[in-house]
Amino acid sequence: MTDKRIIFDKYLSLLEQKREAPSVEYLHKIVKSHLIKIPFENISKLLLKQKNATTIPDLVQYLEGIEKYNFGGTCYSNNYYLYLLLQHLGFEVKLCGCDMKNPDVHLISIVTIDNREFIVDGGYAAPFLEPMPRDLKTDYVIELGNEQYILKPKNDEEKSHLEQYHNGELKHWYTAKPQSRNFDEFEKVIRDSYADKAMFMNAILITRFFENGSIVLRNLNLTETIDGKTSAAKIVFEEIPELVNNKFGIPAELVRKAISKLSELKDTLS
Repeated sequence: MTDKRIIFDKYLSLLEQKREAPSVEYLHKIVKSHLIKIPFENISKLLLKQKNATTIPDLVQYLEGIEKYNFGGTCYSNNYYLYLLLQHLGFEVKLCGCDMKNPDVHLISIVTIDNREFIVDGGYAAPFLEPMPRDLKTDYVIELGNEQYILKPKNDEEKSHLEQYHNGELKHWYTAKPQSRNFDEFEKVIRDSYADKAMFMNAILITRFFENGSIVLRNLNLTETIDGKTSAAKIVFEEIPELVNNKFGIPAELVRKAISKLSELKDTLS
């Protein structure tokens, strides 16, 4: 057994999945288990910043963080490694860039099965528990608590536009471009994401999804949505380490170290 296969077997084990032939059903299993098991979080990224990192952890380190500390990552690590997993499992998949206010600041995968394309996004801190079809005739809507996500039909350039609404107000969006990309093309944008003034060097965002809801810590705001019912609470900065330990399973001492350098908390919805 090759080292590569051993690593990806470990990945599947963490997702509580077995190897199967590529299919729409298997893609659904992988995507859902990835979203549920692996959070969007920037605690591990803040810790990497303290070690002068300029890129994502390697796959072995990434999986170790998931197993030992309940880490996940931000879009670059979560989506790149999900892409590599799908590729390893035999799916026809390409890594694609997305534009927000700036070009290529987000990654997704586009998977093709039976001549149908699906967007797979495990790194948007969003409840995309299923692959999202690209062959849309009308809007594809996902709702959870006070969040709504709308994927639009492809435009004339074959691009897919996704919008995020918070309490009915448009807050974020991205436009997914279907061209296949190499990961090293995103080297600069990833390096820039560790800059002193970068968003996730000056904020806290941890999101974990479940079959029936989610828990989100956005700076000092904790939102829990379970079975369609949403509750929100304000917390104080000093409560963060223990709260993150209790709600997300990330060790309090690591959280305390990660946030010790934060001098301000930027609004991640601005």
